[in-house]
Amino acid sequence: MRIEEFGVELWMNAHETHCAYNLAETCVRSLSVDEVLAFSGRREEVLAELTGLRLTYGAIEGTARLRSLIAGLYEHQSADNVVVTHGAIGANSLVHRALVDPGDRVVSVLPTYQQHQSIPESLGADVVTTTLREEHGWQLDLAELERLATPGTKLIALTNPNNPTGALLDADTLQRVVDIARSAGAWILADEVYRGTDQEGDGSTPSIADLYEKGIAVGSMSKPFSLAGLRLGWIVAPEDVLLGVGIHRDYDTISVSQVDDLLASVALESKEQILERARTITRRNLGVLDAWVASRADVGYVRPASGTTALLRFASDVPSYAFCEGLLKDTGVLLTPGAAFGIEGTARIGYADDTDTLRSGLALLGQYLDRLGGSTGRD
Repeated sequence: MRIEEFGVELWMNAHETHCAYNLAETCVRSLSVDEVLAFSGRREEVLAELTGLRLTYGAIEGTARLRSLIAGLYEHQSADNVVVTHGAIGANSLVHRALVDPGDRVVSVLPTYQQHQSIPESLGADVVTTTLREEHGWQLDLAELERLATPGTKLIALTNPNNPTGALLDADTLQRVVDIARSAGAWILADEVYRGTDQEGDGSTPSIADLYEKGIAVGSMSKPFSLAGLRLGWIVAPEDVLLGVGIHRDYDTISVSQVDDLLASVALESKEQILERARTITRRNLGVLDAWVASRADVGYVRPASGTTALLRFASDVPSYAFCEGLLKDTGVLLTPGAAFGIEGTARIGYADDTDTLRSGLALLGQYLDRLGGSTGRD
């Protein structure tokens, strides 16, 4: 099987451990094990549970404890509708491989996490795309989606909140997407790894799994839960989909680590506090980013409604890979080239890590732009 190189991951692999200011980071500032234990309020009890853990394979689909806690993040789901995976990246891969056959029509909403285009293409699917447009606030063109989702379409794949733009499909728009999918007989795969970080309200838009009988939701402990190092994600889907997923999973990951399963369970038992922390950080830091963008005449963006990332558009005509390479070399600041998402003239910024790092990195980014001939400020 041939597959396209994964642009974003190649970039991150090459640079994220060699930068001074990582503004390409997409997770809310990571938690330490000590902080997870503090949130639990049961430090000694959890430590005893951890040290007494016998390291067998454990429950292959995830422990009942963890699957029940994950189901609790949704309105109408049970543990039977949940399977635990090796990160959201494992979840996405399993869903595509379980559902998509050669010749199947797949509609992928771009820009997106590249899995949702490249994996079905590698499986021989007929992948058609609809592209979110900056001039429309990175919102979905529902008329175009309806035109592309012809009868017999197998799958519509999207990220919500969107990666990389931070755009959000609200409940009304999601319902319209459901109506289109139902008319076509299509499944919807919604990569919802940033769910819980909306800039308004309680932070969580409804999940596709709760809105549609053929809705499949993917989530993880990485983004709002700040525990990417656990490498733990999940699929929420009808049981027949999970049966197909299980067949494919038996050939690759089998199960996740019992240590990861336990620590994820402990964290989700404190979900309210951890998600409140995520909202506090993302809302504060977006304010910092918003003020910086407003101060520049040579930078623009559509303000994210959710997530931890935004696409910055620069007045500079330097190609985005060269721009980001020069920025990293000159300042130690890491962004992700927009060309990795097919959007030249932009760069993705992650704004949900340490606030001081964000401020320092933005100041250096501004100095770099000034040296390229940009304005020092807005009149």
